[in-house]
Amino acid sequence: MTEILFYHLQRQPLEKVLPSLVEKSLERGWQAAIQAVSEERLSALDDGLWTYSDDSFLPHATDREPDAATQPVVLTLREGNPNKAAIRFLVEGADLPADANDYARICILFDGTDTDALVLAREQWKSAKEQGHTVAYWQQDDDGRWSKKA
Repeated sequence: MTEILFYHLQRQPLEKVLPSLVEKSLERGWQAAIQAVSEERLSALDDGLWTYSDDSFLPHATDREPDAATQPVVLTLREGNPNKAAIRFLVEGADLPADANDYARICILFDGTDTDALVLAREQWKSAKEQGHTVAYWQQDDDGRWSKKA
């Protein structure tokens, strides 16, 4: 079964957290897919992955681009795995994909200050456990380090 990690964002926004998680995935040799729900978020992530750091960027494409299958990171609004990613990041309340078992890991990043996001994350946790996935809950400490809480 797929390992599903829940990241409770409280101290840093998605735009700060996601690039470092994607970088770590690429260091492992994993292709990555990032799924959002809205066109606005997808566009913001697309821009942000190019400019999140003065020293580097994350090469990527949206799934609408003809070379998406060859990209290490693909941004999408829908299910499917155009670049054969080993890891999928779900943001903005994106649902667990029907092909969840095809990934080594799925990371669900949710805004800890948004009540609706918290409720949805709890529902996704319950659903993932019922489907037999291995689940873990990560939260940032006061120093910004991630620690496993469950």
